[in-house]
Amino acid sequence: MEKEKFEKLVEESLAQLPRKFKKYIENLAVIVEEEPSRELFEQTGSSPFSILLGHYHGVPFKHRGPFYGNIPPDVIVVYQKAIESVCSSEEDIRKKVREVVFHEIGHYFGLSDTELKEIEKL
Repeated sequence: MEKEKFEKLVEESLAQLPRKFKKYIENLAVIVEEEPSRELFEQTGSSPFSILLGHYHGVPFKHRGPFYGNIPPDVIVVYQKAIESVCSSEEDIRKKVREVVFHEIGHYFGLSDTELKEIEKL
């Protein structure tokens, strides 16, 4: 898939976030990269043989205090090639992008992987 089309899927996923969450999102950049770097696997303690579909880096919303400000934006990275590698159709890619974006937004709000997996079961 062309990068521009993939980026559009990411934008659409962000637009689909419920308003009650969107109103609290600030100082956040969402970008698309082809794949994660080796350094990221080392930093996160992930196996370089695992598939990382997205990554959140920043200060989670629930950990921000009254002195939070004047800092670079938090960043969510969505990895296009990784997502495409686990999908078999354009519709699968669309669904997976939405899932990854929502998952990483969960981290922005301070939810752990365990908490997010419980929510995804609902």
